[in-house]
Amino acid sequence: MTRFGPIRTALFVPGSRPDRVDKALDAGADVIIIDLEDAVPLSLKEETRSKVHEKVLEHDGRRIIVRVNAIGSGFCQGDLDEVVVKELGCIMLPKVESPEHIREINHRLVRLEEERDMDSGTVSIIPLIESARAVQNIFPILSEKTEPARVLTAAFGAADYSLDLGMEITKQGSELNYPRARIAVACRAAGLEPPLDTPFMIDLKDTEGLKADAIRAKQLGFQGKLCIHPNQILACHAVFSPSKEEIQHAEKVIQAFKEAEAEGVAAIQLDGKFIDYPVVERARRTLKIAKKMET
Repeated sequence: MTRFGPIRTALFVPGSRPDRVDKALDAGADVIIIDLEDAVPLSLKEETRSKVHEKVLEHDGRRIIVRVNAIGSGFCQGDLDEVVVKELGCIMLPKVESPEHIREINHRLVRLEEERDMDSGTVSIIPLIESARAVQNIFPILSEKTEPARVLTAAFGAADYSLDLGMEITKQGSELNYPRARIAVACRAAGLEPPLDTPFMIDLKDTEGLKADAIRAKQLGFQGKLCIHPNQILACHAVFSPSKEEIQHAEKVIQAFKEAEAEGVAAIQLDGKFIDYPVVERARRTLKIAKKMET
């Protein structure tokens, strides 16, 4: 299964605009998502596939994900037939609502990988959680065991989720706390990477609103955010990257605890704060993320 490392930002690019793919790759996002679903009109879906195929081959080794159409859309298999190549590391699958969807997409990927003499499990899956049913079934979805393992993490799509529930997304975002929390907890419980949060779509010019929304997601356990415009990248990186102070504190925690352990102590105070094994583990994770950000 493909591992991308920390994903602070995943920038959507319409598959029907291959010229934007090149620009997006230079925009600074951790990964880009070439979209065959919502960003492509029905009349252009079939002809767009070959363009996306060419871009995946052209940028072999770059951090590219392709969002295919949903399993029940009538377009999914055609998308997979075109884009599943050894150069592609991951697909995003929209409208996932049950473990059966994971089993079905795995079955299709296994067949294509075998036909194309690809290593089994070359293409990972990021299920997009976009409905009440999906949120309700989130742990069974993410803990579904396939051979080979496929699910990298999950992503939250609040636009379709809010439509499903007949509610309005507000700037304060409190209405999204429940699905966000369930998705993040399920990812952790299933042993997956932390999830990716929904795009901030209320106002593309509102950087402070975007940062506040990203902070809420981070506090609930998300590793990064889906982006729909390049101007959202820097703000999200600022939120989801460990700060210099956080890195220094993590180093200090680990060193102090190491010294305490050598003296037979497993719980200490540092700068007035209680330090034990869970706190040390969090510090180690912070340094691990920071190290990966340097590569």
